[in-house]
Amino acid sequence: MSGLVRALFQSELDLTLATGKQFETRIVERPGLWMSEDELATLSQDLITVASKTLARGALTYGVFSGDPERLKSTIITLVRRKDTGQPVAFNALALMDITTMAEPMEVLHLGLVMVDPEEQSRGLSWVLYGLTCILLLFRNQMRPLWVSNVTQVPAIVGMVAETFSSVFPTPRRPRQRSLQHLLLARTIMADHRHVFGVGGDAGFDEDRFVITNAYTGGSDDLKKTFEEAPHHRDQVYNDFCQQTLDYDRGDDVLQLGQIDLATAVGYLKNSVPRASLASVGLTLVAMMLQRLILPAIHWFDSSRRFGTLRPRKDPA
Repeated sequence: MSGLVRALFQSELDLTLATGKQFETRIVERPGLWMSEDELATLSQDLITVASKTLARGALTYGVFSGDPERLKSTIITLVRRKDTGQPVAFNALALMDITTMAEPMEVLHLGLVMVDPEEQSRGLSWVLYGLTCILLLFRNQMRPLWVSNVTQVPAIVGMVAETFSSVFPTPRRPRQRSLQHLLLARTIMADHRHVFGVGGDAGFDEDRFVITNAYTGGSDDLKKTFEEAPHHRDQVYNDFCQQTLDYDRGDDVLQLGQIDLATAVGYLKNSVPRASLASVGLTLVAMMLQRLILPAIHWFDSSRRFGTLRPRKDPA
């Protein structure tokens, strides 16, 4: 409970909550802005500990593995530990991409890199790694829809994104015409944010199908899979879509764009969150909404804090 109260007064999220009998999850927003060097080093080592269970150390050279502290200024880390040992067993590195070329500046949440210790892959952590942080951010954003992006060649992930979020393109299950906003966002992401998902400048982009061709040349080379190696979805339609759309020998990815909205949140809470964790998640969502009511009042009464045109920043004499 003390963690939830503390969360009400944070400008960047730092929250730990129980996510089952065996695990606890810590979510930290933009740690590069406020963590000390020692804390950042510990956090990075925890991520490497998890990654080393599936990849050789040093295999990844982009994003949170690049050693660049600047990357952690635009990243949200969801880190899962075992309660009994404190051992990190899974993480999601969610990237925040600032899009300034649209009519209004916006932030797009890139679903980023997810890794799970192979010994824990059947422990029901998917709901934490693929949705919890996104839903928290939606509630903290006063339920205003947020755009999300996903780059993958894994049919299981393509299907998960298509079935979890709203207005997703492309998706074979519910085909819909690509909107102009989908196209403009995709163009901006490919022009300015390739480094977020480890795609090199020589990769192509098919705007009709949203396929990134020759994608594994920008630091993510060791994540390249054959179709047989890539985890498949329980619904064959997503497996067929990926096999027919992507050239696995060349190394293609699909770029998916969608939104987190109220329908997403209701479906997630109803279908994904285990009953044993509903109370903990529910209290956290309430805290996120209260934060948006309490923080503005705190900032208004703090005369030392800039408050837009009503209280502009004072330049030193």
